[in-house]
Amino acid sequence: MRRIGLSGFAAMIFSGSVAAETSLLDWSELHGWSDDDHTSARAVFLETCGDLSAGDWPAVCALAEKKGDPRLFFETLFRPVLISNGEETLFTGYFEPEVQGSRSASDRFRYPLYRRPADAPGGEPWLSREEIETTGVLENRGLEIVWLEDPVEKFFLQIQGSGRINLEEGGNVRVGYGGKNGHPYRSVGVELVRRGVFEEHEVSAQTIRRWVSENPVEGEQLLRHNPSYVFFREVSEVPADKGPLGAMNRSVTAGRSLAVDPEYVPLGAPV
Repeated sequence: MRRIGLSGFAAMIFSGSVAAETSLLDWSELHGWSDDDHTSARAVFLETCGDLSAGDWPAVCALAEKKGDPRLFFETLFRPVLISNGEETLFTGYFEPEVQGSRSASDRFRYPLYRRPADAPGGEPWLSREEIETTGVLENRGLEIVWLEDPVEKFFLQIQGSGRINLEEGGNVRVGYGGKNGHPYRSVGVELVRRGVFEEHEVSAQTIRRWVSENPVEGEQLLRHNPSYVFFREVSEVPADKGPLGAMNRSVTAGRSLAVDPEYVPLGAPV
């Protein structure tokens, strides 16, 4: 069986305009490899093996299930590969917001997260954020998943596309991306700079939250400057106490999962 490239040495987000180059490395060149938790690495790999069916992957996965030295398993069947397009490497973290909410509307919880309505056309612009929020077009249609207490929390949850809601009634629920209204995203931070409210270096999620809280009327209009509106779905595939769902529709694992370009790295391959 031939060795398979292990691409985690320098996983990148590529611009697409510059061709990537690959070069084989020795395991001794992989910083931190000797001190890694190889048992954990193999366990995470086994979670995604079922989605790797091409070429040698089924045989590799079968060997991964057998007991033995996990470090020897990787070093025997894989080679580290450096992937580079000549640009600075970019690693990104996965942030999952965690906010308070309720299954029922109340004076405290007034801002609903909606499921996508059936009459919203896919891939085409529908109503803008302002039209959705001012016309009541989604109200009383059974589309509410939960209600939140803060419009800014809802806004940032829509930007992130997923999150975990700690319910007032007890327990929690995870929501994931369920579609959008087809309008382009506009940055409210850029708009605050344009208005002269803040300097560019002063804008952050925290300053936006504070400004909207201190200026509720103007803050509401600011959030509606962004016409994009994201709908949600209740995620039941993964318990809410596990990591958020990634591209493979399974929980990501802290310290292990990494966003990759599938043109260079198969989804589920060790990184």
